[in-house]
Amino acid sequence: MGKKKLQRFAELETFQHVIQPSFEEVFKKDYKIKGKWCREFFGNDNPIVLELGCGKGEYTVGLAKQNPDRNFIGIDIKGARMWRGAKTAVEEKIKNVGFLRTRIDLINSFFGKEEVSEVWVTFPDPQPKKYYKRLTSSRFLGYYKQFISKNGYINLKTDNADLYKYTRSLAKLNNLEIEIETDNLYNSGLVNEILSIKTFYEQQFLAQGKPIHYIRFKLNNKIQLEEPEEE
Repeated sequence: MGKKKLQRFAELETFQHVIQPSFEEVFKKDYKIKGKWCREFFGNDNPIVLELGCGKGEYTVGLAKQNPDRNFIGIDIKGARMWRGAKTAVEEKIKNVGFLRTRIDLINSFFGKEEVSEVWVTFPDPQPKKYYKRLTSSRFLGYYKQFISKNGYINLKTDNADLYKYTRSLAKLNNLEIEIETDNLYNSGLVNEILSIKTFYEQQFLAQGKPIHYIRFKLNNKIQLEEPEEE
């Protein structure tokens, strides 16, 4: 492991707004902060928004800066990447942002019933051959509905047309209300301050001339989700 990575891992340990539990602390058990994020971590009662697979944390930090009346948590397993967003939050004294280093398939160990109001999935691995690993699959939406508030929102931003179409089909099959859908975000007239936040990877995709796909829908936390048929 490189010296720079080791330095970043060491600095992450000093950040009070970063949580890095061990696997043993969360596997098949609840982590100690579950259901207590507002009270014990943020010290307020504001809604909580998650960014899954947050990478360098650009979206988490950008959302937090634009929405001081909400709390934002970036989640990723890659600590060296997450360091950048966590460091920015410290440097800019952003108080409504936190980071959680963990696997996303363990997410139900961390959040209680209706504790989260909204989820962002930004440029995830599209998992073309393994639908059940997609962060917008019925499997993962099943995880999210255990902690999302009634009719809470799921947002997907991706360069991958197949993942966008798959997610759109899943939402339609399960009668999930789609609020926004576009296969070319920056040509749609929909871009606002929130949607114009760009991750490191998004900037690369745009430089390559790839269109950005975006869909926002409500997740009904009361229904059993079905998978769409693969084309």
